[in-house]
Amino acid sequence: MIISVSRRTDIPNYYSEWFLNRTKEGFVLVRNPVNFRQISRIRLAPDVVDGIVFWTKNPAPIISRLPELDEYMYYFQFTLTPYGKDIEPNIPEKSRVLAVFKRLSEMIGPDRVIWRYDPILINEKYTVAYHLDAFGRMAEELRNYTRKVTISFVDENYRGVKLSLRKLALSPFSVETQVDLASRLAEIARSCGLAIDACAEKIDLQRFGIEHARCIDDRLFEKLLGCRLNVDRDKNQRPECRCATSIDIGMYNTCLNGCLYCYANYNPKIVARSFAEHNPLSPLLIGEIGIDDRITEREVRSCKDTQWRLGGL
Repeated sequence: MIISVSRRTDIPNYYSEWFLNRTKEGFVLVRNPVNFRQISRIRLAPDVVDGIVFWTKNPAPIISRLPELDEYMYYFQFTLTPYGKDIEPNIPEKSRVLAVFKRLSEMIGPDRVIWRYDPILINEKYTVAYHLDAFGRMAEELRNYTRKVTISFVDENYRGVKLSLRKLALSPFSVETQVDLASRLAEIARSCGLAIDACAEKIDLQRFGIEHARCIDDRLFEKLLGCRLNVDRDKNQRPECRCATSIDIGMYNTCLNGCLYCYANYNPKIVARSFAEHNPLSPLLIGEIGIDDRITEREVRSCKDTQWRLGGL
């Protein structure tokens, strides 16, 4: 199985000690986001975890402890945008984040650090011209530290996002403008030797060399592991998503980054309360097991193809 850590919250930034404790104990408890009292117990032993995908805007807290994960294969989805604290209030200065990106890449290699330039939004400050300039400068900085950049355009339809983004007075962002911007970003990426794809976008950008992203990427894990994985496409994601099936161990309304475009947080008061209830020693990310909770052992297994033969993939 592949573990997602996590689409729902920035675990490397805020909960890295907890995650490392979970790998040491060999299991994690995850609440069902729809049925709060239903908890899954998931084994995290190396013999069943084929790969881990970390999602983060600042992995600095976990970097020095990555050797503790030597028994696992993993890579990072690292979001690095040009926005200021008006949009990403709790992210460090971008020069610091760039330095963290480079340090991480030097430790684990550029194949295992994917640059995410998303979501792209425009207003009077963050114009198309602004994005082209910022993307170009970042791509030049990161050309030797990653192999690929993933883009996406802001989605205002998620719960809570539309209200948050209203503060930014977003400009109209037509499909034509998105296509034009994407084509120019693709040119910049290629000039820096970077592949480029788009995350869960309905518009077809393949004519510009922009593929549909597979952020949980079984193909990358096959390359890193040197064997095939028998894993299906994740049917629980949006129709445009090409991700492989994974198990996410995060929890909504727990990320302190405070990004206005975030779909995973829609109530700041709940976020603050959740963080206050976090215990790094608990098997749950937030809180403790209650008397009304029902714990079910989730059946998990390795997806490695044991019939793989010498000669490559």
